[in-house]
Amino acid sequence: MHARVFILMMLMISGCFAPMAQQLSYPGKQMPSGKPLLFAPGIVSDGMSNRDFTISPKGDEIFYTIQQKDFTVSTIVRMHKKNGSWSALETAPFSGRYNDLEASFSPDGNRIYFSSNRPSSATDTTDDFDIWFVNRTATGWSAPVHAGFVINSPGNEFYPSVAKNGNIYFTTEFKNGKAKEDIIMCEWKDGNYLAPVSLPEAINSKGYEFNAFIDPDEQFIIFTAYGREDDMGRGDLYISRKDASGNWQPAKNMGPEVNSKYLDYCPYVTPDKKFFFFSSNRVLNKTPFAKKQDYLHISSMLKSAGNGQDDVYWMSWKPD
Repeated sequence: MHARVFILMMLMISGCFAPMAQQLSYPGKQMPSGKPLLFAPGIVSDGMSNRDFTISPKGDEIFYTIQQKDFTVSTIVRMHKKNGSWSALETAPFSGRYNDLEASFSPDGNRIYFSSNRPSSATDTTDDFDIWFVNRTATGWSAPVHAGFVINSPGNEFYPSVAKNGNIYFTTEFKNGKAKEDIIMCEWKDGNYLAPVSLPEAINSKGYEFNAFIDPDEQFIIFTAYGREDDMGRGDLYISRKDASGNWQPAKNMGPEVNSKYLDYCPYVTPDKKFFFFSSNRVLNKTPFAKKQDYLHISSMLKSAGNGQDDVYWMSWKPD
């Protein structure tokens, strides 16, 4: 055996070389840089109202929401990877009947949390949105399970995001909150969720805070706030980090590199922390055009991504 091959084999056996991390791959041909880019134009970003995003830690399943405005129709859709190629879009196995949105993988990839207005029991006649989840099984995904009434209230709960330790963060109309909508955390302890707690004033204010993504290690949180003095438009993305003592620091606007004068929301950082996703209803096409456009071109443009409906954007992520 060649000496170099023998040495490499011995190093791998001894653990000096860790296994190469799996590279996540995505549908579409364009990869983003430091500026927001429409995600998978013509596939995901197709001119309909598309919002929120989550990908499995293995990189083999994607879920996001297609909807009409005001949740009159809201459905979670799925793509999965087989033999290295992404499938066509399909309704998620647990969606398609009620209004569902905002799917979110648990850090281990074995559970998906989401928000839904489906009835919590046979006698439930309310139409509010609650947090639900499905578990991974040997054959796919389980039937949806209601997350319980410690997390869920008589009001609406949206945008679940879960840390590695099981703590769950979400948006709610919290009766003890600081405003109409707050970002809430329920701690997972001894196999149960503790009572919901509104996050501190470093994050929540008297305005609107919603749609929070929690870092799985709980070192940063990204969310949308509306109505702050430095708000660039109809709602901006903000980030707060913990200090060395574990306290949340005052949230900072993520700036014009991310935000626009339109609503920017539904933040998400991929499991490998290489990419940052968010939703926006920003308009990309504006007059005057450089030259006269015919009907077919204008009609196609108005039906395409960037038309003011919700679109999914992504960009490279810089953890610092």
